[in-house]
Amino acid sequence: MTRDRIPLVLLAIFLVVALAGLWTPPWALFILTIAFAKGLVALGLMLFLRAGLVSFGQALYYCAGAYAAGALGRYLGVSDIFLMMAAGAAVAGLLGFILGFLLAKYRGIFFGLLSLALSMILYGLLVKNEALGSTDGFNIRPSTLFGVRPDLEWLRYLVALSAAAVALGAAALVHRYLGTPLGRLAPAIKDNEIRVEYMGASARHAIHVKYVIAAVLAGIGGALAATTVGHIDPDMAYWTTSGEFIFMAILAGTGSVVAPFAGALIFAVIHTTAYDLSPNTWQMFLGTSLLLLIVFLPEGLWSLFRRRRAG
Repeated sequence: MTRDRIPLVLLAIFLVVALAGLWTPPWALFILTIAFAKGLVALGLMLFLRAGLVSFGQALYYCAGAYAAGALGRYLGVSDIFLMMAAGAAVAGLLGFILGFLLAKYRGIFFGLLSLALSMILYGLLVKNEALGSTDGFNIRPSTLFGVRPDLEWLRYLVALSAAAVALGAAALVHRYLGTPLGRLAPAIKDNEIRVEYMGASARHAIHVKYVIAAVLAGIGGALAATTVGHIDPDMAYWTTSGEFIFMAILAGTGSVVAPFAGALIFAVIHTTAYDLSPNTWQMFLGTSLLLLIVFLPEGLWSLFRRRRAG
């Protein structure tokens, strides 16, 4: 049996962030934190891709987690980053559990379009809701850690460190889940769902569990992004936001729980660089990158590591 190196890799990434972050400029720490937040959403999408499904509506839970965190600060005065992420996870998880009973019945394009429709329903409700700022959204209270608000020069570093701890901890739990019998059902569901049912396993139950896990991850990511940016608005539930998450998941591949975070970071670098070089046509750079990836690396960037090990 080969040794499982993923926990050590996750620990090494955290130590690198903790040490290198002390000398990293604030703007780079901001990009890294957002990459961790969006990587959590892509991690949930990885579970779907392994089962042969694509969700076009993960922005629903990303936005729900962000608004849950924002409401916690706006109406209850809570600004602790960990409590905000817990609130985002709880609200998104509950919403995913309820809607999962419906989504687990569908496959293929119907699964993707129904998830997209639900996300756009939330977008429409938020746009019409003046109490939550309508199209402008509202600002988030500055983050605190365990009730203490650090100095401004340390705040960005501590937020990035907290993001790394939560994101990599979630990745470790997902990696553990993928090793369970329920987690190992995903490739079988993708290949032949009927045979899975004949074996006595419930494909619908397995997909429902994956849907809830993905919703919780997206809720944490949304809350983390909200506290990092300091502002939320309905665009977090728009279909283009879901498209970005799918781009990250495809860019990274499904070979490891580390891949979604690498994909999110690479996406952030491409997006930032393209926007800096050509503000009016930056989408063209993203489209070209995706096209090259599909042609030359259809299994994502992580397949390069798998090919190297095979060689």
